[in-house]
Formats: sequence, C-alpha cells, structure tokens
Amino acid sequence: MTELIFATHNLHKLQEIQSLLPNGIKLVSLDEYGIMQEIPETGATLEENALIKCKFVYDKTGQPCFADDTGLEVEALDGRPGVYSARYASLKKNDGENIEKLLYELQEKPDRKARFRTVIQLVWDDTYIQFEGIVNGKIAMEPTGYSGFGYDPVFIPEGHERTFAEMELEEKNTMSHRARAFEKLVQWLSENI
Repeated sequence: MTELIFATHNLHKLQEIQSLLPNGIKLVSLDEYGIMQEIPETGATLEENALIKCKFVYDKTGQPCFADDTGLEVEALDGRPGVYSARYASLKKNDGENIEKLLYELQEKPDRKARFRTVIQLVWDDTYIQFEGIVNGKIAMEPTGYSGFGYDPVFIPEGHERTFAEMELEEKNTMSHRARAFEKLVQWLSENI
C-alpha cells in the first residue's frame, strides 16, 4: 500500500476524494502525518498556492503528496474573490462572513456568473504535475442548503436549480470543480502507479 499525503487539515476535502482513489493508494492527511501547522498561502494565484503547499510537505517528508487550492471567481467582481476566497472577508476564514461580503458586493449587479476553479499540484518521485478542474455557474440571491462548506450555499452549478449545499455529496462529486481536478489526478495515478 502506497501512502499519498494530502496537504490539508480540511476533513471535508478529505472525505470528498477518499473514495475516488485507486486501490493500493492510502490517503493520509497532514494531521495523520503529524504536520499540525497551517501552511502559509502566500501565492498570488491558485497555482502558486498549490505549489507552495505541495513543496512544503514534500520538503518536510520526502513522501509523495499533493495539495490543492480552490477559488471562486465571480465575473462581475473581476474574478474576485479568487485566490483570496477562504479569507475574503477577514483572515479568520469564516464561511458565513465570506458569503455575506460576496452577496453584499453583488447586490446591485445583474450579472451573477461565476466559476469554481481547483488547481492540484502533485509531486511523485521528484516530478511535479499539475491538474485543474472548473465548474461554471452563478451566485444565488441568498444562501440555501446545509451540505458542503465554503461558498456551496450560494453557488448554483450550470444546468441546475439547486446550490451545491442543497446536493448530496455523491451528486456534487459528479460535477464539482474539485471532483473534476481529482478525476485527472486519479487518472494519472491509475496510469502511472
């Protein structure tokens, strides 16, 4: 069994992809590996942040690992919150406050088009590989639903009437940005490991 470290403390993310991995690969969180500190996300892009986190863990452990960074990019806000999605309202990373700020900034804007974008950086045998997943949609007028995390209560994926937070995890995983990026990661692992 090969261990693959996921550079996250977020159990929601861990649960979302645990079942997607091919046989023979055991996913290990930072907490399980004894890395308790938050890894600084000082990059100006999602790509930079994923690479920073991945390199941090790989330099510390020498083990195969991957990191992701996700941003909500809203057209009417010139792509904001983007790389600052988790700490949009404040450094506290409060989902409710982030949603409140987003809805406030959109209240006078008719264009509510948005997309979620996830970038994954994998390092395996000193080789770095990047994967990306995108889902287009729009921002709801108010939060609905209780599943998921982050901006899920206000993001309605294209072709649907419900927010991600109103969907079961299995349904969300068929279309989410993270699922799309992880599909590419899993495909690479299946073909190369």
